[in-house]
Amino acid sequence: MREGPLEITDLLWHAEDGIRSPVRQADVVRLLRERGQRRAARIVAALPSSGGDLDQDAVDALGLRVHRELSRLGEELQLAHRVAATVEQLIARRGLAERPVRLLDVGCGLGHVLRTIAVHRLLPAHVELVGADLNPVLIAEAEHLAAREAPGVRFAAVDAFEPGTLVTDGSETVVVSTGVLHHVAPEELATFFSAHTALGVAAFAHWDIAPCRWSTLGAWVFHRARMREAVSRHDGVLSARRAHAGATLLRAAVEGADGYDITVDEGGRWHPRALDVLRPIVGIRR
Repeated sequence: MREGPLEITDLLWHAEDGIRSPVRQADVVRLLRERGQRRAARIVAALPSSGGDLDQDAVDALGLRVHRELSRLGEELQLAHRVAATVEQLIARRGLAERPVRLLDVGCGLGHVLRTIAVHRLLPAHVELVGADLNPVLIAEAEHLAAREAPGVRFAAVDAFEPGTLVTDGSETVVVSTGVLHHVAPEELATFFSAHTALGVAAFAHWDIAPCRWSTLGAWVFHRARMREAVSRHDGVLSARRAHAGATLLRAAVEGADGYDITVDEGGRWHPRALDVLRPIVGIRR
């Protein structure tokens, strides 16, 4: 577990080897208090519990509500259109315009990005859309939504970087994510990027929050105005606080994915472009 303040959603759900285990409410509350997060501790203390364990059904329902709010945020930031535009460029640069390509969205949540790409046909038909997330509740809802909106999109509750699961021919796979990197501890970033090298993927593009002088204040104002859930408001602000600087991401990517040409596409320190609240770090295999 990384040092410093923690996001509530990182603590409410735990599974090992695919088997979910109960989460003791008192343990989470105590951990948050030890980190000086009294408001977060109060939020968790107010959640439904049974026999001292957080109620799993209530946690799952909360997770779905939080991710629906994240999907709305992604829509407002035009994430699907921005991801599709970048992926199309990467496909062209790798000479894959006429070959089958798999677009793999890791930590996809409810699959908003892939479903939007499919509904609006933002990428050519030869690009297969696949989403992966470790939380099977989110994946089940993503599959339900895709069945109604975008039946061509596939989802799986697996570790996307586990060899042989979703990447069978890395040379024709482009890996993306949105809002995942700030969950990775700084000392683990190089390992995250090295997974792309191990799988031999053609390219990657990972969008995450671009920190600046006013990002925490801006996140607080935005989440107070736009988010209904107390957990969303808390974690949204903390996400901005935990976001990695571009230089940190670049160093880790160069170390972990040394066979890739890597860039961080972001605006200036004081005046990032409006939609670059989230900006990508992009890598293309040489």
